[in-house]
Amino acid sequence: MRITIFIFLLVILAVVSLFIGVRGIAPADMLRLGDEEVMVLTISRIPRTISLILAGAGIGVSGLIMQQMTQNRFVSPTTAGSLDAAKMGLLFGFILLPQLSPMYKMLFAFAFTFAGSLLFLKITDNIRHRNVIFIPLVGIIFGSILNSISTFFAYKHHIVQNVSAWMIGDFSAVLQGRYELVYVSVPAILLTYLYADRFTVAGMGETFSRNLGLNYRTIMNLGLFCVSLTVSVVVITVGTIPFLGLIIPNIISILFGDNLRRTLPLTALFGAVFLLACDIAGRVIIYPFEIPIGVVVGIIGGVVFVILLLRRR
Repeated sequence: MRITIFIFLLVILAVVSLFIGVRGIAPADMLRLGDEEVMVLTISRIPRTISLILAGAGIGVSGLIMQQMTQNRFVSPTTAGSLDAAKMGLLFGFILLPQLSPMYKMLFAFAFTFAGSLLFLKITDNIRHRNVIFIPLVGIIFGSILNSISTFFAYKHHIVQNVSAWMIGDFSAVLQGRYELVYVSVPAILLTYLYADRFTVAGMGETFSRNLGLNYRTIMNLGLFCVSLTVSVVVITVGTIPFLGLIIPNIISILFGDNLRRTLPLTALFGAVFLLACDIAGRVIIYPFEIPIGVVVGIIGGVVFVILLLRRR
């Protein structure tokens, strides 16, 4: 029943997303579309809607997996430095090999994201007092350090404005031929679902996992692989979307509990629904202009993050 409701909302918002834009297309016109309307739908609206669904589902699931592995509800790609590591990888890929295709730039972002996530987990393992609030604060500091290093090199190569433009989450530039890389996140999401129970056990700690016969390091690396792959393809396709991987798993957990195998599909669907709703809002608030979705999600996510902190306290 819950999944049915989320699927219904997803279909409704996806249809609405197809018809909202500077070039208005009314549902009544679907039976007599002209060449211009067909071109707008196939080149812009449909790719944009697909990207929104996959990005929302992917980042939501990534946040859930990170929270399960660290057993901390406030850990996510935003508060663990993963987005900043992806930004650094994209920057160095552009500086070192500017002629690379988006696929190879994504590999740069993936490598840096994976390494940054491993380093963050290593740092948290050495923290004696694992306070639920202290861990994400360490992650935010870690991300700020990575961001400062990226800004230094961007300033040195006179591409600060370019980097800032890359990092603002924005789906307005998603077009046919420029978004297909986001499909890479689908296998990562499926793999996450298959190993959901193992991620839960791994989050209990290395000793507990080994006692149950689980290869702790392999499962942790697999989880980081899925998260890093999803985060890197979303960053290379649309930029950073802050707080999405933080608030979606927490809301689902509050409403439906902590059974990972049961809540993971709900997290993916709600992430897609939430991102579609934010994108539609960004398109209509100052129509015919558009607010980047990174700004809309950042405002809503920041408010929800504060509410979650106060609720936890």
